[in-house]
Amino acid sequence: MDWVVTGAAFMAAAVEFVEAFTIVLVVGVTINWKSAIVGALAAAATLAVIVAIFGVAIVKYVPIDILRIVVGVILVLFGLKWLKKALLRYSGLKALHDEEAIYEEHAAELRARGEGATTALVPSAVALSYKSVLLEGLEVAFIVITFGSSASAASTAAGIGGIGSAAIGAAVAGILVILLGALVRAPLTKVPENTLKFVVGIMLTTFGTFWTVEGLNGSWLFSDAFLPILAALYLLASLVIIAWLRSTKQRAISTRTVQQKG
Repeated sequence: MDWVVTGAAFMAAAVEFVEAFTIVLVVGVTINWKSAIVGALAAAATLAVIVAIFGVAIVKYVPIDILRIVVGVILVLFGLKWLKKALLRYSGLKALHDEEAIYEEHAAELRARGEGATTALVPSAVALSYKSVLLEGLEVAFIVITFGSSASAASTAAGIGGIGSAAIGAAVAGILVILLGALVRAPLTKVPENTLKFVVGIMLTTFGTFWTVEGLNGSWLFSDAFLPILAALYLLASLVIIAWLRSTKQRAISTRTVQQKG
């Protein structure tokens, strides 16, 4: 179970940290790296405190069945939110996420405000870097706490194993994104962010459904071994929805074309 928790946290964190890095990169290139790094590190410290306080407290003081139900429902909602975006993007109803376009947009905003390169620590630049990492990181922290705490309550007496595993996955993702970003000094457009969101959405929805049913004292066929089957069912349903949305879009386009010709 721990490796699954670590993997899910890693992929979710990779998506969010790529988005956060784009803004940090804008600050670093346009203003200076000192301001960008100070803001990012301050946000990372804030997120670490949030996970440490709330994660351990939830596991220690919330009964396991209630924890499974609450965390399960939250993960389902969270997973469906990510799945919705992925389905709309893969069906062509929403534009794919473009980090390069986002980079150019924020760089233009900074230039429009008259902010340029300098060696001094710029409070507004620090704040922008801090805000971007914190906002994207809060989603990661939320996944680490909910996903990790439920796994902890289910599998470890100490109540910190799942959160520790999730935190490791998120931390590794953050380090890799930073290293890649430092090497290329450009938006990480090659990271398959849209695919990662799709996969993570499936995983969160799967585990959320599984833990919700267990929290309601229900049981699953084959116990934990049913998780891959449940994930496959959600994947199949998602592919069917994508195909349906694409066909609906094509019919709408064909109808408009006929009407315009008529």
